Amino acid sequence: MAYIHAKTAAGRQEIEDRARRLPPSLRSILLMVDGQRDDDALTAVLPGLRAPDDALAQLARMGLIEIVGGVVAPPAARTLTAGREKDPDLYKRLYDWMSESVRRHLGLKGYFMQLKIERCTDAGALEKLWPDMAAAVAKARSPALANRWLSDTHALLDVPDAPTPPLEDTVAAVPG
Repeated sequence: MAYIHAKTAAGRQEIEDRARRLPPSLRSILLMVDGQRDDDALTAVLPGLRAPDDALAQLARMGLIEIVGGVVAPPAARTLTAGREKDPDLYKRLYDWMSESVRRHLGLKGYFMQLKIERCTDAGALEKLWPDMAAAVAKARSPALANRWLSDTHALLDVPDAPTPPLEDTVAAVPG
């Protein structure tokens, strides 16, 4: 998981008053920390700024930045089994689930995601949208909710197509 950093109150104060007299490279990194970029994106610009490799760690030790979240990484390779991509029942379950998720978690911000869902013609195409959907939920709501959404979506794959038998048919008589 790549972590997302944000400035602390001390970090925002440092931007305003320059009291700590940070080296220019550390100050530049502090300016870039915005609560949106993950540490991979920030680390990628370190060489261009001639900043030390541990610039983020230094800023964190000084109390100028803190971890506020993480980028959603899809769970380990769980995909639809061969032949289920075209399953119309699975497609309907996934389509309904994803459309309802857009409505509940993204609202109007999910308009373009809903258009992508509408263009999908089978369960395999919907599955390819899962990372985009999870990233949208993470951005709009929280990374934890996005992880839970992915887990719930994967659970849809395990739901049997046939309805479960009534409880009384599966319970054996208990001797009295």
